[in-house]
Amino acid sequence: MGGNQTWVTEFILVGFKLKAQLEVFLFWIFSLFYVFGLLGNGMILGLILLDPKLHTPMYFFLSHLAIIDMSYASNNVPKMLKNLLNKTRTISFVPCIMQTFLYLAFAQTECLILVAMSYDRYVAICHPLQYTAILSQRVCTVMAVTSWACGFSLALVHAILLLRLPFCGPHEVNHVFCEILSVLQLACADTWINEAVILAACVFVLAGPLCLILVSYMSILWTILRMQSGEGHKKAFSTCSSHLCVVGLFFGTAMVVYMVLDYSQREQEKMLSLFHSLFNPLLNPLIYSFRNAQVKDAFYRALWKKRSMSSGKVDSLPLMRCGFRMM
Repeated sequence: MGGNQTWVTEFILVGFKLKAQLEVFLFWIFSLFYVFGLLGNGMILGLILLDPKLHTPMYFFLSHLAIIDMSYASNNVPKMLKNLLNKTRTISFVPCIMQTFLYLAFAQTECLILVAMSYDRYVAICHPLQYTAILSQRVCTVMAVTSWACGFSLALVHAILLLRLPFCGPHEVNHVFCEILSVLQLACADTWINEAVILAACVFVLAGPLCLILVSYMSILWTILRMQSGEGHKKAFSTCSSHLCVVGLFFGTAMVVYMVLDYSQREQEKMLSLFHSLFNPLLNPLIYSFRNAQVKDAFYRALWKKRSMSSGKVDSLPLMRCGFRMM
């Protein structure tokens, strides 16, 4: 490399190339989606923590999913909203790498949490008599901690490999946030190691988990078809439909972005990444609220308890139990 190269200390996030009036309009629309996503996931998390009837393995993993969705959106969306109103749209090098790291960490952790949720449904439907023995509190905690540890460890590997690269211009990231493939395009060195690790990570946290989920649901479907009771069919399908919707949205979008689209289709990738960052966290609580009777019942109980307390009918609240209860 020549000695007259200028090393990049900050990047410019290109974002969407739109008119100023349209960007202001999108700012308010995306802000509403972001706030509603935080409120929806916060409501789900609050109901799970406060309602003893939701202290089960399924909702234990759902609480982790809510935390991931709030964190994932908060990592990407605020900067994107600021850039819709800001003409400079700069981000310093270190915050950009940190944004990339957290974006990968939360996304990879969510993949593994969704696998844990599919295993929970598999045990609940295919081995109901052993449910409490197989999915004990200790086992669920180990699965959750392992998911978080693997997600953040893989993201740390990506961040370290990214930090070793020289960035000497151009300094425009053709994305709405510091997405790893867009940042790699700016490196003035060979990035084959980074690309190989990204491909390996896609196999490990996208293709692999998706295959495990499909195997789980094939076993679930086979068990459901052997059930004699129509009511049993309905109950089994209702417990799985919400998770299947979330899996389809998350894995479908992620696999298109990282395993189908190429760099020439950056505008399509921006839209899909926006869906991942903004709409997925909003849709997940809506799916689990409207398609899950237990969550709706917990919401009604919380409203009734609040109304009873405000009218003076309830003097004190019982102490909330630690851990979670098995169904």
